[in-house]
Amino acid sequence: MKTYAFDLQGFPSGYFLLVTTLFCISIPSIAQEPPRGEIDITRFIAELFPIPPDDSEELYETLLQLYASPLDLNTATPDDLAALFILNEEQLRSFFHYRVKAGALLSLYELQAIPGFDIYTIRRLLPFVTVSAKAVSIRNALKNPGQHFLMFRSGKLLEQQKGFAPLDSNSTTRYQGPPFNGYLRYRNARSGVYSFGITLEKDSGERLWHWKPGKHILGIDYTSFHAQITDRGRLKNLIIGDFQMQAGQGMLLGAGFSLGKGSEVIRTVYRSTTGLKPYTSATEANFFRGIAASWTIAHRTDLTILLSGTKRDATQESDSIHAGITTSLPVSGYHRTPTEIEKHHVLREQNAGLHLGHKLAAQKGQIGVTILHTRYDSYIQKRDLPYNLYEFSGTQNLIAGLHGDYRWQNIHFFSEAAISRSGGTGAIGGLVASAGKKLDVSLMARHYARNFHTFYGNPISEATRPINERGAYAGIRWSPSRKWQWSTYIDYFRFPWLKFQVDKPSRGFDYFLHLLWKPSKRLNAYWLFHEKHKQINDPAAADNHPALIHSVKRTAVFNIEYEVPLKCAFRTRLQYGGLTNGHLKGSNGFTIAQDMTWHFSKVEVSGRIAFFKTDDYDSRQYVYEKDMLYAFSIPAYYNTGTRNYLMLRYSVAKQLKIWLRWSQTRYSDIEKISSGLNEIEGNKRSEAKLQVMYQF
Repeated sequence: MKTYAFDLQGFPSGYFLLVTTLFCISIPSIAQEPPRGEIDITRFIAELFPIPPDDSEELYETLLQLYASPLDLNTATPDDLAALFILNEEQLRSFFHYRVKAGALLSLYELQAIPGFDIYTIRRLLPFVTVSAKAVSIRNALKNPGQHFLMFRSGKLLEQQKGFAPLDSNSTTRYQGPPFNGYLRYRNARSGVYSFGITLEKDSGERLWHWKPGKHILGIDYTSFHAQITDRGRLKNLIIGDFQMQAGQGMLLGAGFSLGKGSEVIRTVYRSTTGLKPYTSATEANFFRGIAASWTIAHRTDLTILLSGTKRDATQESDSIHAGITTSLPVSGYHRTPTEIEKHHVLREQNAGLHLGHKLAAQKGQIGVTILHTRYDSYIQKRDLPYNLYEFSGTQNLIAGLHGDYRWQNIHFFSEAAISRSGGTGAIGGLVASAGKKLDVSLMARHYARNFHTFYGNPISEATRPINERGAYAGIRWSPSRKWQWSTYIDYFRFPWLKFQVDKPSRGFDYFLHLLWKPSKRLNAYWLFHEKHKQINDPAAADNHPALIHSVKRTAVFNIEYEVPLKCAFRTRLQYGGLTNGHLKGSNGFTIAQDMTWHFSKVEVSGRIAFFKTDDYDSRQYVYEKDMLYAFSIPAYYNTGTRNYLMLRYSVAKQLKIWLRWSQTRYSDIEKISSGLNEIEGNKRSEAKLQVMYQF
């Protein structure tokens, strides 16, 4: 029987009766949902952030989790949908107005009937959402999981690094393990019901087998596990194993990544309260390990409690006062040399926290309270340097915060404030607004005191951590037609205390311009310009009389793409980057990259040819590369040379897929690549990777 599709622009008389009647008639064919193919997460991120953010890998993993466990549109909250960064405030309001009036959605095709939802928006939304008619028991879900696979990936550099060469008279150490890396992942999950997963990973140079259960080292270098059940009556979420949590604006609990600033100039200022989620990344830091649960204690009121005990990498030194002190907490995850192995999981960290949240009526917003207590088994004391004066020291930290947001028509207000045990405060507040279909605006102000200490917080900030910063942000997006979109933001920031390599209080600002042109479904192009002004130490100044100079970093990109769905795609990218530091000599560079993808019945072939030229490492270029599913690649291009890769994906059978990838960077002006144990003799660096995925 035929399934109906709609493309209505408003709510005419009798509209909801018409929609309901027609979809009831088409119920027998509702199973024929839009096809849900494999998504290119890298391309999705590149659209949001043409200039890669520092935590791209965490963002990639989070979006993969959303793809792996799509949201049920019949139970999703405004924060759930806002976390996808696809819908604006007017579209969110329109969706929930439709759901209240028309009832639960019967099919994803029904999205075309919602005013304000164009085909481009729906196509971006489809990979991350689903529609369920009724609740599913765990027993039935186990018989028909939404995701059930086993995946293995391995690769190695084809040229020998110094760390794998025999010892010589000029060096005393080498990597302790083989030169290949390894990654094993198992996942069995059904969205809205349960999730079970195991991740094993070792980096190149790490030992193949190392057993120290007391340090949470269970054979391979990194092991992660989780088991989760959701939406079982009053029990909303229960996780055992590794997990993260997102609450409020991320002041206390930031779920591992912060979108920061990019071409999505509107939604990036707001963080959604998405609650507990399993941790499945191979990044070996910034997660909890233990047990956490959320349950409904009253109407629209949920309580979440978490208990965690994990091991952290740490640099430790002897001390006359304390039994020993910890001077730094490395997060690289590398354990290849005796020095790195010595730091592996030597610090015990315990966390206890709670979040109490109350949702306002009619999806208008929410208020919440968050408390987190952290305890270490070693005294934390950063090195005695002026810029570390207000950094955390001790064995315990307590932080508490209050957050809230409210939707009034097409305006969304939000804020969060927190205080740490040191007395340092943090606060953030702003709004996101839609002025009709063509104009969106965002405003945000932030304050993080120099002695504000939050270990799992990750709100929007200019620095890598929310400490010692004040700032204000404004963003505008204007869409005069379906073919054109213009976006811009400006952000002002100030650092009241010293920073690394900045020996006086400093300030800066950055602005961003982005123009998107989409004349058809197959062709799109964009141009962007980004300029950031900061202050850094003047190398010519005397040590006892520090002075600052202005540093200006510029990036310009032109990108054009043409795609014939299910056949081929072509992308050309021109990128320029420059850095000027006061009276010092500037550094400039550019990259030209051509990407190609061909689709056949069982095979997909992707490749890149790129040329780059920079004055030095200061003007290095970061360009996204397409990689295997659950893998992320964004190498730095610097000096002069070429960068090429070729990737093949072969569907052996419906359940079995194989990926092969080769990449190479060839330099024309150097004879050695990198330094230390990563040094390679010669002018090229090549890598080969293999991935196998079996879907049960």
